[in-house]
Amino acid sequence: MTIAADKQRKLHFDLTNVGLRAQATAAGLLQLCTELRRVNVLDEAAIERIKTVIAHEIEISAPRAIVSQTYRQEIRNRLDQLFSGEQNVGTADALSFGAPEDPANSPE
Repeated sequence: MTIAADKQRKLHFDLTNVGLRAQATAAGLLQLCTELRRVNVLDEAAIERIKTVIAHEIEISAPRAIVSQTYRQEIRNRLDQLFSGEQNVGTADALSFGAPEDPANSPE
């Protein structure tokens, strides 16, 4: 196991213990990133690094049986939509992988 993977697993454990999996936290993070990007504090490279950390966290917490390249790409696609403002965070059920999309959360 690499050092980066060890650090990611420790972060996963720490976030789980603190309870930062709430939608309110996710919504706050998206808003914070939007505000910081708007005033040029964060550049696109920083946003990409943030999305990468989030994607790794989702992968680590997923059941081993569903992690695949397709799953990883779906995570990245959804994060790209969320960070671009094209999709609302919505309910946890609406964001569940494999769940039907809620029309209220579609970008149209």
